[in-house]
Amino acid sequence: PREQAGAAAAILRSLEDHGLHWDGAVTYQSKRLDIYAGYLTQLQADNVIYACNCTRQDLTAMEGIYNGRCRTRSVDIGPAHALRLKLYDLPANITSLVGDELLTFTDLVQGIQHQNLRIEAGDQILKRRDGLFAYQLAVVVDDIAQHITHIIRGSDLLSVTARQIFLHRMLHASEPQFGHVTLATHSNGQKLSKQNLAPPLQSADAGTNLWRALEFLGQNPPKELYGATPNDLLEWGKQHWQLTKIKGLSASI
Repeated sequence: PREQAGAAAAILRSLEDHGLHWDGAVTYQSKRLDIYAGYLTQLQADNVIYACNCTRQDLTAMEGIYNGRCRTRSVDIGPAHALRLKLYDLPANITSLVGDELLTFTDLVQGIQHQNLRIEAGDQILKRRDGLFAYQLAVVVDDIAQHITHIIRGSDLLSVTARQIFLHRMLHASEPQFGHVTLATHSNGQKLSKQNLAPPLQSADAGTNLWRALEFLGQNPPKELYGATPNDLLEWGKQHWQLTKIKGLSASI
C-alpha cells in the first residue's frame, strides 16, 4: 500500500547506474503470494502458528515484545486476525530442529551474537491482519528460493537476524551467513532514509557515491579514484575489500 508508482523501476535504474547488476530475472514478491501461502500451510501443519487480534496499542502495553497472549487461538478463527509464529515453548520435534529460545550466531562483521527469542523478540507476525504477508516470512522464503548463502546489510537489521535464522531452520533450510555493516546516519542518529527525508542518490554522481561509500566503510580507497567510473571503483573494491576494517554499528556522515 505504501509503494509509490515507479519506485521499483527507479531502484533498478539506480543499481545499474552504479554498476551493480544481478543474475537472472528480477523477482517481485507480489507475484509470489501462493508460495508464501504454501509455507504458511506447512507451518500450520507443524502447529507453530496461531491467530492474533492484538493491536499496536496492545503491543505498546507489552513494552514492544509480544507476550503470547493469543497463543491458544486457532489459525481458523476467521478474518481480521494476524498469524503469528511461535518462537519458544515448541513441540519437541520442532525444538530438536531449531534449538531452544536462546539463539547464538556469528556475524561476519559484528562477531558472536546472542538473542533470547522469548524476551527479546516475541512471537512474530507472518501474515498481517490486512491479509498482506509480513517481511519476516517473505524475506526468508525468497532467500531460500534464490539459494542465498551470504547476506550483507545494514546494522539496523541485526536485531531481527536471530528470528530469521530460526525460521530458516523451521523450514528445513540452511541459514545464510550474515554480516551487518555500519549504518549511515544523520548527526541526530536517524538513519539516512526516505522516511527521514534523506536526499536520494544521484546517478550522475555514481562514481563519487561509490568512493564515499568505500571510505565510510573503512576501506580507504585512493584519492586518485575519487569520481572514477563505477566499474573502476567496484573493481578496486573487490580486490581490496576487508571486512575487518568496518567498525561500529552506526556513524553519522
